[in-house]
Amino acid sequence: MRFYFPDSQDQIDPAFDFVTEERPVFRVRQRDDHYAHEALSRPPFGGILVSKAIVDGSGQSSTGKYTVAQRNRLHREGAQRFFRLQSAGQILTMGDCGAFNYVKEEKPPYTTDEVIDFYLDCGFDLGISVDHIVFGYRDKSVDPEVEKADPQVQAWSARQQLTLDYAREFWARCKARKVSFLPVAVAQGWSPGSYAFAVEELQAMGFTYIALGGMVPLKTHEILNSLKAIDAVRRPETRLHLLGISRCESVTAFASHGVASFDTTSAFRQAFKDDKDNFYALDRTYVALRVPQVDGNPKLKAQIRAGRIDQGRAIELERTCLVNLRAYASGTASIDAALEALRAYELLYDGRVDRTASYRKTLEDRPWENCSCGLCTKAGIDIAIFRGSERNKRRGFHNLHVFSQRLERELAPGSTA
Repeated sequence: MRFYFPDSQDQIDPAFDFVTEERPVFRVRQRDDHYAHEALSRPPFGGILVSKAIVDGSGQSSTGKYTVAQRNRLHREGAQRFFRLQSAGQILTMGDCGAFNYVKEEKPPYTTDEVIDFYLDCGFDLGISVDHIVFGYRDKSVDPEVEKADPQVQAWSARQQLTLDYAREFWARCKARKVSFLPVAVAQGWSPGSYAFAVEELQAMGFTYIALGGMVPLKTHEILNSLKAIDAVRRPETRLHLLGISRCESVTAFASHGVASFDTTSAFRQAFKDDKDNFYALDRTYVALRVPQVDGNPKLKAQIRAGRIDQGRAIELERTCLVNLRAYASGTASIDAALEALRAYELLYDGRVDRTASYRKTLEDRPWENCSCGLCTKAGIDIAIFRGSERNKRRGFHNLHVFSQRLERELAPGSTA
């Protein structure tokens, strides 16, 4: 089971100073900052997924997350050199269109040849056909004639057919142009039967690697029901990829139905997007210690400008938090002193919540001291502090490391998963 990590140009500055909050004067981001596979003790994934919408933008956004210089470098050097993968082991690169970015549009903003050009220029190992996401699901069987008359199903069916048409054109153009990457098609559906229909159609075109799209909102049992339906039509040589799905605890079940790969940003994003599951350990998660920057947090700055928070008081409480947390980590301050400082600052910027009990568990267990990711040893308690991109992305990279350990455990011979 190969895990692809979707790229969004997330890097960390290895020379960032947590005490002064400063970077080296002559830092060049593309040259000096590290990707996850460079920052961690070992690569946490077997592949990188790069979306055209992230690199070049989509119909809704004229620019992606890449600068003009980064985009030109990617096209000039290719993905292997751009991401510095040569010394990272066998990490494959996969390209897709980034259908989430144009899901509200009537049709995808790219032509098939534009997408193929992108894949060839970047030198990807695999390339996914243009698709249009179907967001909707019905697990129960419905009378076919009744379903056909349903306007909602008609809209879903139109998107599915559009995706199949793009796949057919993609296969023909890839063959005509003798592409160097492996063509991958997308199956969109809204029920087990419709997914099975799409897979059967794509196999008839010639595809042996098929990505299943639109499953992000689905529950695990709904994904499994769809995979079981696909089993009835899937050929032995056909491999499946789950777009945007993690579900680490279910990977062995997915694998038994022909799933060979998946991609997800979940473990990384939980580090700074989740309310409580911010710091991964092998068998649990912890809340990160929130110490927002007075000068760098938009919400806090807005409250200061509005006169609801005194800036001097906020700076004093912020500094006290950081000093007490580092003192606790070094053994020169009590856990209660650290918790009192966190609570005092929390009351100032967000008095609606009290995370003291969760913070106590994080501080008591000191999970950063029992980690082999390579970042925890260097950053210490700072990696557990919810504050700014350098700490938050380090914690996200740490989560990827633990996620890969969980994945290996689930897939290990004799696993009961």
